Amino acid sequence: MKLNKYFVIDFDSTFTKVEAFDVLADISLKDHPEKEERKKQIHEITNMGMNGSISFRESLEKRLNLLAPSQSHLPALVSELKGKVSESFKRNKDFFQTYADNIYIISNGFREFIEPIVTEFGIKAENILANEFRFGSDGKVIGFDTDNPLSANNGKVEQLKKLSLPGDVYVIGDGYTDYEIKHAGLANKFYAFTENVERENIIDKADHITPSLDEFLYLNKLNTAISYPKNRINVLLLENVHPVAVALLKAEGFNVESYHAAMTEEELIQKIKNVSVLGIRSKTQVTAKVLEHANRLMVIGAFCIGTNQIDLKAATAKGVAVFNAPFSNTRSVVELAVAEMIMLMRNIVDKSAKMHQGVWDKSAKGSFEIRGKKLGLIGYGNIGTQLSVIAEAIGMKVLYYDAEEKLSLGNAVQCKSMDEVLKQADVVSLHVDGRASNANLISSREFGLMKRGVIFINLSRGHVVDIQALRENILSGKVAGCAIDVFPYEPVSNDEEFQSELRGLPNTIITPHIGGSTLEAQENIGNFVPSKIMDYINTGSTSNSVNFPNITLPKLENAHRLIHLHHNVPGILAKINKVLADNGINIVGQYLKTNETIGYVITDINKEYNKDVIKQLRSIENTIKFRVLY
Repeated sequence: MKLNKYFVIDFDSTFTKVEAFDVLADISLKDHPEKEERKKQIHEITNMGMNGSISFRESLEKRLNLLAPSQSHLPALVSELKGKVSESFKRNKDFFQTYADNIYIISNGFREFIEPIVTEFGIKAENILANEFRFGSDGKVIGFDTDNPLSANNGKVEQLKKLSLPGDVYVIGDGYTDYEIKHAGLANKFYAFTENVERENIIDKADHITPSLDEFLYLNKLNTAISYPKNRINVLLLENVHPVAVALLKAEGFNVESYHAAMTEEELIQKIKNVSVLGIRSKTQVTAKVLEHANRLMVIGAFCIGTNQIDLKAATAKGVAVFNAPFSNTRSVVELAVAEMIMLMRNIVDKSAKMHQGVWDKSAKGSFEIRGKKLGLIGYGNIGTQLSVIAEAIGMKVLYYDAEEKLSLGNAVQCKSMDEVLKQADVVSLHVDGRASNANLISSREFGLMKRGVIFINLSRGHVVDIQALRENILSGKVAGCAIDVFPYEPVSNDEEFQSELRGLPNTIITPHIGGSTLEAQENIGNFVPSKIMDYINTGSTSNSVNFPNITLPKLENAHRLIHLHHNVPGILAKINKVLADNGINIVGQYLKTNETIGYVITDINKEYNKDVIKQLRSIENTIKFRVLY
């Protein structure tokens, strides 16, 4: 494609995530006794050459002496570097192929390992300007081509002068040698590439900071892979979301900010204005008022099972998709419930407390096996069913009640009412959701129905139990032991004191909402929720969304994807297709799904469109949100 613009791109830490010499060090020094010390020196010398504190040729000579590489090391180096290409470069392979005549790789590295990497992206071999090794008869590197200007200071400048490119020149790189091109007046603009490394002295000198190639292409209207740079998508993660989630979202190219605690409504209102992705756990309340101020919000990820902390109706009306992790911490909650049943049946909590006080109270009084006892489950969802199976496996008889018809697993017996379960159970365990109608589901009346000496467990939601009524029944002996993990009010962070009427009561286990807080569960959640968020942003897929119609979409190939979210009223699909037909645009794939409130239409087209088409689609009556994916 003819273009009066030329793109000069650095290789180390720009085209690839790493410095090639750092990778070569691991290969050539693999069995060297001074490996770590030499690697440290190489890294320091690299940075000194990059920031201009020593001459480049001196830097090159020093590093090669330390590396002592040979020709036999190069295949392994090339193989390793192919797996280290920058993520945004991989996303935009079409750019390199489309503008191959106008793209130059100019590097102070070496052709022997650069050419095999970049030519796979369509970059022409003759457009690669780099140093070349000199090998001895034994294949060892004995030096480099000292006549090559790229082996000396100001080498990139001299190389650009020789090229004398007949048009505007844009430089993308992360080092001082890249800046020198602009400083010498040979480039129109220098873009400091920060996806892999940030050098403050280089950032200060740049015309633009480009956290990814997406940003550069967006600024220069050269987009091929995406419609909007991912580094401009702001992600806010609250409540100590697992580090694996932070890493995954950063690796995708998003601008991620994480915070250790929940935020109040007012704090979140101030913070959410420029946020596109919000990640929370159970304490942060995403209210309608918060959503009113969330003008850029596309998606909320609940890094937990429940979503009652989110106003789903308001989120849907705003066109914000919500995803949670309905299965990821199920096992952790179930294991805690089983452990607490046994601990409470054996009165271990009080016995352990006495031991710490020096009291030896060896007695079987009030201590029972759980084998043969009746477990009453209120709620038979993902957690209730798994607990049912495990409890039965260790000898318990299981009764359950759920507001919805649920298939029994194993020998579990479904009861017609909650009261029927409460009257029979030796252990009552709650596994209900947080809907408002479940407030005080268990209060004085329900405790009155239970057997004397019942064990009571709540690992579901804090507001479903009347805490004062529970306290009274513990003190009266009606409840012989209880385990509570969730509370009507919970501290917003670990710095706040926990207050509860349950503190100090006999045979009572109180835990700080840690039912799902195992390393395995949090890592599972940290992997699961970001994958759903990224699928939604990248493809429009809404699989497992709790408030959007669920659609799993095929990967987009050689087409544009138009995503239209609207109120569920008749005729919207016809209006979308009329706009496309009026503009002579053929549909190659279309997907529609609705729920009771909204409709979700995905249309793939294989023809270029203009801004008028987008404007017309946005202006269709009852449109909530519209976006374009490339």
